[in-house]
Amino acid sequence: MIPGALAQRTGGYRYDARMVEGLRARGWSVRVHELEGAFPEGDAAAHRAMDGALSGLPDGSLVLLDGLAMGALPEPIAAHAGRLRLVSLVHHPLHLETGLSDEERARLRAREVEALGHCRGAVVTSALTAEQVAELGMPPARIRVAPPGTDPAPAAQGPASGAEVEFLCVASVVPRKGHDVLVEALAELRGLSSDLLEGARWRCRCVGSLRRSPGFSERVRGLIEAHGLSDRVELTGECSDEELRAHYDRASVFVLASHHEGFGMVLTEALAHGLPVVATTGGAIPDTVPEGPGLLVPPGDAPALARALRSLLSPELRERAAAEARSAARTLPDWDRATETFERALRAFTVEAKRT
Repeated sequence: MIPGALAQRTGGYRYDARMVEGLRARGWSVRVHELEGAFPEGDAAAHRAMDGALSGLPDGSLVLLDGLAMGALPEPIAAHAGRLRLVSLVHHPLHLETGLSDEERARLRAREVEALGHCRGAVVTSALTAEQVAELGMPPARIRVAPPGTDPAPAAQGPASGAEVEFLCVASVVPRKGHDVLVEALAELRGLSSDLLEGARWRCRCVGSLRRSPGFSERVRGLIEAHGLSDRVELTGECSDEELRAHYDRASVFVLASHHEGFGMVLTEALAHGLPVVATTGGAIPDTVPEGPGLLVPPGDAPALARALRSLLSPELRERAAAEARSAARTLPDWDRATETFERALRAFTVEAKRT
């Protein structure tokens, strides 16, 4: 059960879609319920949609509740917990989203704790998220880690010889992804002399939805204009898979300024394309990006981010990091292996349910 359409272009929805596809290929009968309503707010329409979907399922059904749908709706979940096998899929706890007021954070945390209390267990995408879900009251023995897979990809060709260095960011423009911090870091780069930049010119392309947080998107656009970066920084909005592959192929360096990630699928995708990665230490990122191809800085630290980006303007350092990325890419699990791990997690909950 997920909020809205499964085909949405975010890491969480793409993970869900790949697992649905993989389970079906392994012989599972999987029905996807695309819930109407506002999430994670959990308005009246969302309550009706969740309750209606759960009410229509036969007793004993195994139900996987995406955390974005589950977290704010403990009431309908409680009403059906006794007859259904409810499992939560947590990409990252809702109360850790960036930009919440203290009151919003406390309310979301309390409702997430209550909702998780009615679930038989949880599947999470990283060891860090497992710890965070345990802190919300789920016994560790009932938490299973199933990291995402990564599709193999050709190494990025990069820009033409002598062309500008291309920084690429792939993320919805929402507060948690830190585009405002990225723009501030790029403004520092713009202010450096060409000697300090080793003569390298650069540009940055930010690919991702501008509609999920319109106010924040406008703020980022305003920062770009205020810093005189309109000729260097582009917000493209969402794009097709084919267009995204083209963006990766022409990139020199991947950058993600997130304040928190439960895993960060785009980071392993960047490694699969052989790209050096500049990111933060927010959430599970240090466990996702190995040290060789990645330069990690504290979340929210624009000067540190600028220094990391500046260091990769050096062709020698960039090529060394790219070689490390290509090496790391060979160790990444594919989606078949990821689905196998996910399937084992679900079967564990099925066996546990039979024992009880």
